[in-house]
Amino acid sequence: MKQFSLYTIALSLFVVPVFAFAQFGGINDFLGDVSSFINGTLIPLVFGIALLVFIYGMFQYFILGGGDEDSRDKGRKLMLWSIVGFVVMVSIFGIVNLIAGGLGFSKEENIQNIPNVPVNNR
Repeated sequence: MKQFSLYTIALSLFVVPVFAFAQFGGINDFLGDVSSFINGTLIPLVFGIALLVFIYGMFQYFILGGGDEDSRDKGRKLMLWSIVGFVVMVSIFGIVNLIAGGLGFSKEENIQNIPNVPVNNR
């Protein structure tokens, strides 16, 4: 058992520097793609769904709930929560752009001066 633990420690001491000096190009591309997906696809989709909920709430408040106070109350709540959703989504959109731009993970920019393993090009 003692010999197994020595082999494990020796293997981990060999493997840790390999991971520590690995190139970050793949991570940069991945985080850029995730940021691009969130900003280009996910946020507009959720904004569209929130807009449809707001329009449905207006329809329920003004047209369907003409004389029914309960239906008007449901429509008012839908409109209120969709406005709250808009505010939260704009906040998240700004935070994602702030973090991505601050850390240099936007799709157009590449991180410079990161440590990497030299490649022998012959």
